[in-house]
Amino acid sequence: MRPLIAGNWKMNGTGEALPRIAALAESLKAEPARADVLICAPFTLVSRAVATVAGRIPIGGQDCHPLPSGAFTGDISAEMLQDAGAVSVIVGHSERRQYHHETDELVAAKAEAAWRAGLTAIICIGETEAQRDAGHADKVVRRQIMASVPPAARPANTAIAYEPIWAIGTGRTPSLADIAAMHAVIRNTVENRCGGEGRGIRLLYGGSVNPANARDILSLPDVDGALVGGASLKAEDFLAIIHAVPRDL
Repeated sequence: MRPLIAGNWKMNGTGEALPRIAALAESLKAEPARADVLICAPFTLVSRAVATVAGRIPIGGQDCHPLPSGAFTGDISAEMLQDAGAVSVIVGHSERRQYHHETDELVAAKAEAAWRAGLTAIICIGETEAQRDAGHADKVVRRQIMASVPPAARPANTAIAYEPIWAIGTGRTPSLADIAAMHAVIRNTVENRCGGEGRGIRLLYGGSVNPANARDILSLPDVDGALVGGASLKAEDFLAIIHAVPRDL
């Protein structure tokens, strides 16, 4: 399958950041990527980012409400994202789970909302450092998949991002062997959850991905791309990660 390199800008960026996206698009025009590229921008930038790239790079959102509309002040529906020009949305990021107390069931509802609006859902999963140290990482990730990923997930509407929480924004990453082992667990669990369709769903790795480690991580079995945080804010670093995709994938 074609890898996916997705940038998550989180709560960063104003209109002054749009030239970075334009520069990235121009660079990819000059040297096409061996992967699909996506930028998940803050909602305030989605429509302007879509206009800036003019179809050269897909733009996504970072969260959505499970309902299409209603009295939910400050929330954004998947339909609103689609109307702004987004093609994807991240749901269940660990920061949403931790700081907004989102449950697996809510994440599943948001994934279904994304599909309802015609968006691809990037469903995030991952264990805490305490859970890993206790030897429960596999169990936690399996439980999250079974509860957060609706059985109707398909390659065309879903990607799953494994982000060990203790590695997000810390500069720490699991060993390559640990990443490969967890992605094998995820692939097996997704196939159990979604049947044969689960074999084609892209599994992304996230958690302090940078130009120095990207090639090794992207070369691992069952790693079908990356969800990139801080490094995606720097066009040069993000471009280096994009071009780190091995030629034989």
